Amino acid sequence: MIRSLFSPRRFRSIYVPWCLAGLVVFAVQGSLAELSGPTASDRSITNAVVTLMRNEHLTRHPLDDEISRRTAKGFIKLLDPMKVYFYQSDIDKFMTYEKDLDEKLKAGDTSFSYTVFNTLLTRIDERVQTIDELLNTQHDFTVDEEMVIDPDVAKYPKDAAEARDLWRKRIKYDLLLLKADQESKDNDKNKEKDGETATPAADVQNPKDRLTRRYHSFAKRMHQTDHLELLEMYLTSMTTAYDPHSTYMSPKTLDNFKIQMRLDLEGIGASLQFDDGYTVVKELIPGGAAEKEGHLKPEDHIVGVGQGEDGPMVDTMDMKLGDVVEMIRGTRGTTVRLEVIPAGKHERVTYSIVREKITLTDSEARGRIIERERAGQKYQIGVIDLPSFYMDMEGAGRGLPEFKSTERDVARILRDFRSKGVDAVVLDLSRNGGGSLTEAISVTGLFIDQGPIVQVKDKDARVQAYDDPESGTEWDGPLVVLTSKFSASASEIFAGAIQDYHRGIIVGDKTTHGKGTVQSLLDLGKQLFRVSMNSPKLGALKITMQQFYRPDGDSTQNRGVVSDVELPSMTNVIKGVGESELDYALAFDKVGVAPHDDLAMVDEKTVEQLKSASAKRRETSDGFKKVARDIDRYQQQKSRKTITLNEQKFLAERAELNAEKEEEDQLDDLSHSRRTVFDTKSFYNQEVLEITVDYLRIAKRVARAN
Repeated sequence: MIRSLFSPRRFRSIYVPWCLAGLVVFAVQGSLAELSGPTASDRSITNAVVTLMRNEHLTRHPLDDEISRRTAKGFIKLLDPMKVYFYQSDIDKFMTYEKDLDEKLKAGDTSFSYTVFNTLLTRIDERVQTIDELLNTQHDFTVDEEMVIDPDVAKYPKDAAEARDLWRKRIKYDLLLLKADQESKDNDKNKEKDGETATPAADVQNPKDRLTRRYHSFAKRMHQTDHLELLEMYLTSMTTAYDPHSTYMSPKTLDNFKIQMRLDLEGIGASLQFDDGYTVVKELIPGGAAEKEGHLKPEDHIVGVGQGEDGPMVDTMDMKLGDVVEMIRGTRGTTVRLEVIPAGKHERVTYSIVREKITLTDSEARGRIIERERAGQKYQIGVIDLPSFYMDMEGAGRGLPEFKSTERDVARILRDFRSKGVDAVVLDLSRNGGGSLTEAISVTGLFIDQGPIVQVKDKDARVQAYDDPESGTEWDGPLVVLTSKFSASASEIFAGAIQDYHRGIIVGDKTTHGKGTVQSLLDLGKQLFRVSMNSPKLGALKITMQQFYRPDGDSTQNRGVVSDVELPSMTNVIKGVGESELDYALAFDKVGVAPHDDLAMVDEKTVEQLKSASAKRRETSDGFKKVARDIDRYQQQKSRKTITLNEQKFLAERAELNAEKEEEDQLDDLSHSRRTVFDTKSFYNQEVLEITVDYLRIAKRVARAN
């Protein structure tokens, strides 16, 4: 069994917002409308998940009335988070079962999910009729009224009249949004005429037609939901009632997860998303089949898919994204034909693309060397961008000698850095949400010669230390680790060990995410039938079975790893990012110290010098001044529960936001999200490099003094 740490995330929405063309997708086994209730396989899967949660979960929490209540509330919230579909009477009916679901689940009975979901489908159909009426109604945008935007404040409508008024406001809001977006595009066009750079405007649709398509398409896709998707949503509502990271993965979700961990797939190499009934190209994978073919571009709309050179073209309008992906994916060397409406155009064209094996290079470790100069001295800084701690689990399980591994990739980059004489290494974990525990330990060992990297406690309170598996290092020079509130799990194991050994400097948000638990992936087919080969595809349970601790004994759970040098950013203050804000997050805990070396490459005096120098530079930085203004504005507005539906006020607020975004673009992207490795144009990354040079200069002074 391969232990893994997984990215902190809430359960995905009702449909996957985007995925990679070519990902494995489990075949739909009939729409929900054709199913009267749970299938035999649903019952088997439920029994297996319930048994494992009761016997193996870290907390040993019984499946009782409390878990039952959480499950009911979580499932309803998942289906209708803004409280716009169900009536209060529906909720009252559902919650009569709140203390019964535990016993039903123990018996493998998931009929509650069908009761709730079928009611949802009925309400969606009713709301679509109301929406059609409202879109053909004249709205008064001069009235000073507001719409509730905080789901905790929102209330379910009591009757049809309240539901109609709720949707009247939502339609006004949607129309105002579309008008504001169109004004922004018109401004871009005017800039283009004046010779300025502008983003090409998308094809303009009548706002009413666009909203009609949006809501009718949503209703159609919801009616296409199959029993496995419903089971995944319901069982995950139960497992996340124990902790935020235990989830049930349906067969197609499991296959997609395995692809992400091994970083390869077979298909055309395009990331797709769903938008108002259309399958839209989000981006092309560098070096993939679609990019090589040359015609398909981002923002193109895929409206049909055909197999081979002459297979029938299947209309994909309003089709679930996963089903479109399934048709596009296929064996390397075969041909898929795409009927496409190119971005900004109306006519349809057909592209033939030969499928290939695609390597997800944007998700693997990548490095670059950046030169900095100060006081006549040049410094070579090697930067490694590491988005996740990936590992080909199946390849590792089969004993393949060259399975995909983070440790191998990072070691290769470090050897290249050494051969080119770099002075310091920056490891960027700011977007790294976790991954394999094994890889986190091995990668840490590239920077630490020997000793414990992490301690792990199981459900029986047994604590075991995991040491660096190999002696020696690939890099023993100055190290800076860049983190953020999005750095979680495996990232926190690495950063925590580096900090406890006084091996390097941690720079970034005030703390990391705070996910200090370990999940194991249990294949249900293998669990039920006790065979490793040809077991039925029943999906898998990702279950929290352990909690991890730093060498010094503190858990990162809820607290995270505190940066040595904190840099201001919006992610420090945005609500809902950290582990402590997730529902049913486990508590902070600590164990004893695992004896380890003090490498003495960082001390309090050095940290104070770095913090002081950075603060002084930030005082004159336009970029960080803008961050401070954004933080102040957010702090003032984060308690806002409603938004105006007065057109004049609404458009004025949007214009202000657009102006701020233009300024933001000029000052670089505050989220430092990027395709390139460590964008040196970013004011944020510039400061990270300055801190690294400071650290180098201090280290050299200390070395000379000794």
